[in-house]
Amino acid sequence: MRIKRGYKARRRRNRLLKLAKGFRGGRSKLIRTVADSVDKALAYAYRDRKQRKRDFRKLWIIRINAAARMNNLSYSKFIHGLKKSHIDLDRKVLAELAIADPSAFTRIAAVASQAIA
Repeated sequence: MRIKRGYKARRRRNRLLKLAKGFRGGRSKLIRTVADSVDKALAYAYRDRKQRKRDFRKLWIIRINAAARMNNLSYSKFIHGLKKSHIDLDRKVLAELAIADPSAFTRIAAVASQAIA
């Protein structure tokens, strides 16, 4: 009598197939290929969650630098001035201010430049 692999094996395969939903061709149907594809996809997802944080920080710094230079300050002098004047705004907020409210950013830049002068 043939013994079928039962509930546990089917559950494991279905879990992998569910994770591979949307993949194309054998990468969504063949269990060995699915397992490799899902492992790789999860590794990329883990890596890129960290990468996204770096990318956003880079973007914020670029925007702050552009706005600071419009106020005759370099990025490093601007940040140094903020630290000396005890203004605790993070880069995300500063970048948003630089885009959404340039006049407020100009006032902050003036305070920062007075702190280093």
